[in-house]
Amino acid sequence: MGICLSTTKVSGSNSGSNNNNANHHRNANKEEAKRRHNRHARNDTTHKHQHQHQERAKNYQQLKTKQHQKTNSRRQTGVIPCGKRTDFGYDKDFDRRYTIGKLLGHGQFGYTYVATDKANGDRVAVKKIEKNKMILPIAVEDVKREVKILQALAGHENVVKFYNAFEDDNYVYIAMELCEGGELLDRILAKKDSRYTEKDAAVVVRQMLRVAAECHLHGLVHRDMKPENFLFKSAKEDSSLKATDFGLSDFIKPGKKFQDIVGSAYYVAPEVLKRKSGPESDVWSIGVITYILLCGRRPFWDKTEDGIFKEVLRNKPDFRRKPWPSISNSAKDFVKKLLVKDPRARLTAAQALCMCIIYIQQ
Repeated sequence: MGICLSTTKVSGSNSGSNNNNANHHRNANKEEAKRRHNRHARNDTTHKHQHQHQERAKNYQQLKTKQHQKTNSRRQTGVIPCGKRTDFGYDKDFDRRYTIGKLLGHGQFGYTYVATDKANGDRVAVKKIEKNKMILPIAVEDVKREVKILQALAGHENVVKFYNAFEDDNYVYIAMELCEGGELLDRILAKKDSRYTEKDAAVVVRQMLRVAAECHLHGLVHRDMKPENFLFKSAKEDSSLKATDFGLSDFIKPGKKFQDIVGSAYYVAPEVLKRKSGPESDVWSIGVITYILLCGRRPFWDKTEDGIFKEVLRNKPDFRRKPWPSISNSAKDFVKKLLVKDPRARLTAAQALCMCIIYIQQ
């Protein structure tokens, strides 16, 4: 800038040369001033644009903040006020009818106990749910829906019996059939090589399919079928199997799809991960359990949940490793038809049940 104009003043000694130099200096100074003006003009324009951009960004951020505040405000209006307890309309005489015993297990909102009926001494399982943990209306609806589902499936031999629902100021109590034979998962692990024979597996799978078919008949999807959610009535080897834990289950209208991802990673169907699932997802889960029953391994495995999901979406189950070469083609074909990735091409629960019954009768 200025190209060191001051250095020219020391060159030459006559007056004409000095005048020429002076004119040259003035012209050079004008040109430099013009260039500076242009630079400042460009800088002003740039700063103006930057300022406008910053203003737009600021306005956009303020708009987002307002929208977020509105959303939060809407959400907050859905929160049950502190200290308020929902009245479910259930019977209020639980303490008069039952005595709570030992703890069986616990979940997110409550605990399951053994309880004794004071009138006849019968033992039942009681799910005790804390009302003060139901801070959102959806939690209240989940409890009501679970009771409604148990009532809808009442009388089915492979579903835990529902006796009654009770409440007091602090808790909801769901009284159900007590199953003392343990989880299906424990039975699998206790088997030699952690697997069933084909015939024994077929007996177990048939009972699970009966539950799925009954659910689907009522417009209901279990959504969390896994070995941990099936209990044996007793410790006997031929004990009946009972489906339990309908906490994720929901009713669905024909042609509609669930858009949320629920269930357990190893047993979740591809369409669940794609957020467009229906009753077919229960059949997939039973297919995964059947695979495990026959070979003692999961068909889809990875160290992380995301890795499992990728396996479910991209890969096919392995039927080449032992013991699959020694398992009948009809059994392998049955499992493959349960684990078809396209839910439209997968067997329905009713179709799979028919195939399973035929297989058992052979």
